[in-house]
Amino acid sequence: MIKIESFASGSSGNLYRIDDGVTSLLIEVGLPIQKIKEKLEFRLSEITGCLISHEHGDHAKSVEDVISSGIDCYMSLGTAEALEVENHHRIHQIKANELVVIGSMVVKPFDVQHDANEPLGFLIVSRKTGEKLVYITDSFYSQFTFNQPDYLMVECNYSEDILQRNVESGRVHPALAARLQKSHFSLKNVKDFLKANDLSKVNEIWLLHLSNRNSNAEQFKKEIQELTGKMVKVAGSG
Repeated sequence: MIKIESFASGSSGNLYRIDDGVTSLLIEVGLPIQKIKEKLEFRLSEITGCLISHEHGDHAKSVEDVISSGIDCYMSLGTAEALEVENHHRIHQIKANELVVIGSMVVKPFDVQHDANEPLGFLIVSRKTGEKLVYITDSFYSQFTFNQPDYLMVECNYSEDILQRNVESGRVHPALAARLQKSHFSLKNVKDFLKANDLSKVNEIWLLHLSNRNSNAEQFKKEIQELTGKMVKVAGSG
């Protein structure tokens, strides 16, 4: 089975690891490098590569330190240019719908909808276990469906109801609310996405990148479990 670890998730930083027993991949490096080393128990040599969805700091803060540590990083050209690392030999530029092999894993990037330069989601297939994992964050919806994934890692940033109450109370500026609605997955959109996919083989659903102000982890987990009947885990802020 693919093992998923969430070390940090949210606007303060994102860092995940997936491992199929042969290949260990990081997804995102949005923490300071010292924190990343600590989370990995200073065993960076075990990491085969790193996928980065887009250039925002909470996802790519330590990209230069990570490549300097000898880890190859995979991202779109737009992301690499925004981070000014496009010419580094450890940067691999990947494109939507073009397969890339990293150790025992085959990665198919796909387009997502976010206010960044060529942001990507990832469909990852382990050649060892045959399992499929879908990773989507920082996108307000998914134009794609996926054939019987085994694992889903999907952003569930906010609830429309909670966000609206926060706007009315003055806790959230209307402009920020408008940006969230055009760049991040809401609870409703996650539910719509899950309904559109065949979840018959899903082992775990991970809810990522919950907003500190506009979400409720316990409520989100309960509602997604009731909808899907699957094991649901909420990625912590680290």
